[in-house]
Amino acid sequence: MTILVTGGAGFIGSNFVLDWLSHAVTRDEPVVNLDALTYAGNLQNLASLQGDARHTFVKGDIGDRQLLDALLAQHRPRAVVHFAAESHVDRSIHGPGAFMKTNVEGTFTLLEAVRGHWSALDDVAKAAFRFHHVSTDEVYGSLAPDAPAFTETHTYEPNSPYSASKAASDHLVRAWHHTYGLPVVTTNCSNNYGPYHFPEKLIPLMIVNALAGKPLPIYGDGQQVRDWLYVSDHCSGIRAVLAGGRLGETYNIGGWNEKTNKEIVLTVCALLDELRPSAQGPYSRLITYVTDRPGHDRRYAIDARKIESELGWRPAETFETGIRKTVQWYLSNADWVANVQSGGYRDWLNTNYKTR
Repeated sequence: MTILVTGGAGFIGSNFVLDWLSHAVTRDEPVVNLDALTYAGNLQNLASLQGDARHTFVKGDIGDRQLLDALLAQHRPRAVVHFAAESHVDRSIHGPGAFMKTNVEGTFTLLEAVRGHWSALDDVAKAAFRFHHVSTDEVYGSLAPDAPAFTETHTYEPNSPYSASKAASDHLVRAWHHTYGLPVVTTNCSNNYGPYHFPEKLIPLMIVNALAGKPLPIYGDGQQVRDWLYVSDHCSGIRAVLAGGRLGETYNIGGWNEKTNKEIVLTVCALLDELRPSAQGPYSRLITYVTDRPGHDRRYAIDARKIESELGWRPAETFETGIRKTVQWYLSNADWVANVQSGGYRDWLNTNYKTR
């Protein structure tokens, strides 16, 4: 019994691999981890698994059909958990091509390789097999301030190149189930945060910039609303759906934590004031409002009642407990932060923020 995880050196993927191999029910099931190690993939996230025979890392691309076929034939996984994706909206605005290549073409190639593998299994193995596609709430578009939260039947209305590419991948997964019978489940999550988060996204960027005394850039008026999900809760939700989700179904995984971007930044500043006070004064002094990004969705909110009613899952962390754990992790892992802040990362921040 083995699972294949794509994108398992990225933020959510690496947290999932670590969670899988530490959780009592799954810790004895090995993981084959396929990751292309692009800028956000980081083997340092998985340093605690060095020498662990349960974890096999393979550097490679989900668009490499020959490699996929070889891995599936060699390891014969009973499930594939598909995280691999380009995921940063701002990067998709500056360079949408990479998002189409990985999120759309890569998912297509992976689905075809998995379909070939699954089709050759015996009836018992076929029935047990699962393809778990990990997606985002951004495929649903933007909500009005008083609109009900996204349910699994909400119309798809992606507004960025990133969300459009993920919407396309969701549709491919659905089609491969309905046309070919591939046993799939899909999860659409809200904004994740927690350890090993590459510091281009809001929360880790605010932490590392504040500690360095740099500006804390907030887009527009800072009143954009997101639902925030601690990454370990997301991992437990994926395990629940992989174990008990109905085939062909979609499950929303959310944290029941709607917050504005400004609230998030002020919370991070207050925690840093408490845990690592600055001699220069409150970290909120560094807040800088910058020009909003094009097409910025105003509000996301996840209705996670379906996964709760069918599978009994609810997040274990409140935003208050999760954000404290997150800030403490970054304070305790300065070496990790320093190692990911390469020249390429600094160049990207300059590209994205210099004209705002």
